[in-house]
Amino acid sequence: MNLPVLSRDSALRPVLDRFRVMIPARADLARMRHAPGRNLLAGVTVAVVALPLALGFGISSGLGAQAGLVTAIVAGALAAFFGGSNLQVSGPTGAMTVVLVPIVAQHGPSGVLTVGLMAGLMLVLLALLRAGRYVRYIPASVVEGFTIGIAAVIALQQVPAALGVPVPEGDRVLVVAWQAVLDFAAHPEWTAVAIALGVVVVMLVGARWRPTVPFSLMAVVLATVLVEVTPLHAERIGDLPAGLPAPSLGFLDLSQVGTLVAPAAAVAALAALESLLSATVADGMSVNQRHDPDRELFGQGVANIAAPLFGGVPATAAIARTAVNVRSGASSRLAAITHALVLAGIVYLAAPLVERIPLAALAGVLLATAVRMVEVGSVRAMVRATRSDGVVLVLTAVVTLTVDLVVAVLVGMLVAGALALASLARNASLDQEELARHLPPGDHTEEERALLAKHIVAYRIDGPLFFAAAHRFLLELSEVADVRVVILRMARVSTIDATGAQVLGDAVDRLQARGITVMMSGLRPGQLRPLESLGTLPRLREAGCVFETTPEAIQAALTMLHHAGVIPSSLRSAEAAPQGAAVLSSPGHQAPAPGKA
Repeated sequence: MNLPVLSRDSALRPVLDRFRVMIPARADLARMRHAPGRNLLAGVTVAVVALPLALGFGISSGLGAQAGLVTAIVAGALAAFFGGSNLQVSGPTGAMTVVLVPIVAQHGPSGVLTVGLMAGLMLVLLALLRAGRYVRYIPASVVEGFTIGIAAVIALQQVPAALGVPVPEGDRVLVVAWQAVLDFAAHPEWTAVAIALGVVVVMLVGARWRPTVPFSLMAVVLATVLVEVTPLHAERIGDLPAGLPAPSLGFLDLSQVGTLVAPAAAVAALAALESLLSATVADGMSVNQRHDPDRELFGQGVANIAAPLFGGVPATAAIARTAVNVRSGASSRLAAITHALVLAGIVYLAAPLVERIPLAALAGVLLATAVRMVEVGSVRAMVRATRSDGVVLVLTAVVTLTVDLVVAVLVGMLVAGALALASLARNASLDQEELARHLPPGDHTEEERALLAKHIVAYRIDGPLFFAAAHRFLLELSEVADVRVVILRMARVSTIDATGAQVLGDAVDRLQARGITVMMSGLRPGQLRPLESLGTLPRLREAGCVFETTPEAIQAALTMLHHAGVIPSSLRSAEAAPQGAAVLSSPGHQAPAPGKA
């Protein structure tokens, strides 16, 4: 036999095809020509909102305001061009800052840049593996708890700047914030506090009054002017280069790569999670917009590969900026690309002005942003929905605040999954049925029916028969009273796994060991494979005890009991089916509808 020879081209073709799917198509570029004026205006609006956030998150990450601006420009443009959403706006975010602070503390700025590059490569790999679709399975309670935890961490990170004290050493936000409070109490200086609180009030009140007005920038400008024209003293951002730095791989230290795999995986997971959630939110806010999750991962990967080359921090999509983009009328990628270009223009043309912004003003912007991240009504509704949702939400938020954001999401998903399985297990039931409703028409007396009930019992299994519920069924079936025949109605079993099939087989073996004949009726095609694999079904089929419907199983039981001399012939139907006549014989057999079995 001649085996086909795989050339290099044929081996690489699937990978190349996947890359081709990720590259923007003509339709994407054509869409950017639709309503350009509206999208350009939306991009300018988002840039105005994004400027103080980019500066603040850059400083909070530990790499400085310049890193935040570079990230918003480079990552913002590339993610918009290569991503899978027409509406998404990317850049530095509070969630990413939460993850980056301990990396800066342990590995320094070069470690953060290396992590960003590695995370970008991981995101591209996830895109090629088509992993984007799986984010939809994250429970809403986990997302809400994750958001609350991030908001709390962002607020705590701003405490030193808002109080006007140096940032204490450490990578635990609770400890750092508390030490900052102690430092302030020892030497109180109220200028920074007043500036931060003033910005918070302007932003929160302004957002309620005119949601579309960029009050964050207005508040920062007012604070900067106030500090410049009065004797007030406040720490400022400091020197910024008038332009983007040249791309370089000088930060890359290959000796650190091995120790940075875990942090890079955490950054990649967060970037994927936040970006795809943001894209979903954007779809819900718009009409006829649907993102491609795998292309979105690819775009974020490209953005995170490029941003560190210019000194930027890891980036992700920003829900707040994306929401502003949608509300401003954006309909294509042109808006997000314009946002990046406007920020680049600010870096080149207005760097000396940006340098004068007080750090306390940016702290106020981020404090107000943290407050606005939490939708109180949504949280209240979710906590009231079910006890399980409330537990998962609170647990995810607490672990985010005290341990780690990615760990919090994993813990939240595990607990949510365990609670969901427990709920499914509780919904599964084993109920005894009246034989009378399955008997053929006749004039049997109550005494005759009582005689049948004494020797034959039918049970209906409802819901999933899987590992979380199976052992309870074993206990219940094993405690069946002394009868001659047990009929198991399987038509309403929604699913059965290997554990369920094994436990059911054990229960059958225990009943047969007591001399009780076990029959099954209404098996569905999906139930046959696990029952056959573990040997339960072949044994029953060989004994002629597997039937298509429950009435057929009852007739076979009546025939068997009559031949054994247990019941008189008057209780047998004239048309009694011969034992085993309706046995299911193949996995492809079409079982009856649940109502007929």
